[in-house]
Amino acid sequence: MSAEVEIMWTEKYRPRTLDEIVNQEEVVKRLKKFVEEKSMPHCLFAGPPGTGKTTAAMCLAHDLFGENFAQNYMELNASDERGIDVIRTTVKEFARTLALGDIPFKILVLDEADNMTADAQQALRRTMERYTGTCRFILIANYPSKIIEPIQSRCALFRFRPLSEEDIIARIKYICELEKVEITEEGIKALLYVGGGDLRKIINTLQAAASLGKEVDADAVFRIAGKANPRELREMLTRALRGDFLGARDMLRALLINYGLSGVDVIRQIHREIFELDIPEDSKVELADIVGEIEYRIIEGSDDEIQLNNLLAKLVYFGRKKGIAK
Repeated sequence: MSAEVEIMWTEKYRPRTLDEIVNQEEVVKRLKKFVEEKSMPHCLFAGPPGTGKTTAAMCLAHDLFGENFAQNYMELNASDERGIDVIRTTVKEFARTLALGDIPFKILVLDEADNMTADAQQALRRTMERYTGTCRFILIANYPSKIIEPIQSRCALFRFRPLSEEDIIARIKYICELEKVEITEEGIKALLYVGGGDLRKIINTLQAAASLGKEVDADAVFRIAGKANPRELREMLTRALRGDFLGARDMLRALLINYGLSGVDVIRQIHREIFELDIPEDSKVELADIVGEIEYRIIEGSDDEIQLNNLLAKLVYFGRKKGIAK
């Protein structure tokens, strides 16, 4: 890894123009039309985290403003105070001033807008309609239903879909090639597993794993991400279903100690892995119900290890009832 580079890879390899964005063809096509016409409405970008919503807003502004980007673009996110006072001061002051350059408006991005208070959203509604001539707003939300209806009706909706595995793998290999990082195929699969389609999380995990100074493999990725290796989890579940309670319990203890996981972390991974087990479909449904009950008990404050041992015991009885235990 390049020792002189301290910037996060998520920023270093962020696309700078709309042409560099992948897997969002319909969204990019509509945004390019705005650039061609040098005009745009207020927008609402919605979709899962790590799919390029904030990046798309920044690329749109770069393509529109060119060298005047810095003067005509402002971004506020969840790390900023965004109560009603900020809407009435910072946002309003930026929105009311004229833009520099040929484009007659500025762009103000409110990232994670679904976390704004109801009062702030009401104040924002008035600001959006009052200063439309000098400022366009782009609201970014994982859950657009949390945005009040009056604001939704003022915005053009853009839905971002999860990135395909092919595009994510291509980006991983591209970054590894430029940073001279060696990564195994198992390491790539592990990044896909822990990322869950969130490219930002995947790149951050890759950078952290690469900082260990050795080849990025599955073990390095899982340790950095604070996840248990799914292969070990499936083996533990299989042992329990086959009646080997003590062996499964020893593996559970090792997972808790080696990976430093909480009970909630383990139970959520177990829920994911039961659907990968080689058992009938109806058995998976019953196991999902059992896992859901254990997760509820842990969240309500029960002891993690006792409840996870309880889960293994239930799996042993379940295996015997279904004839899985040998």
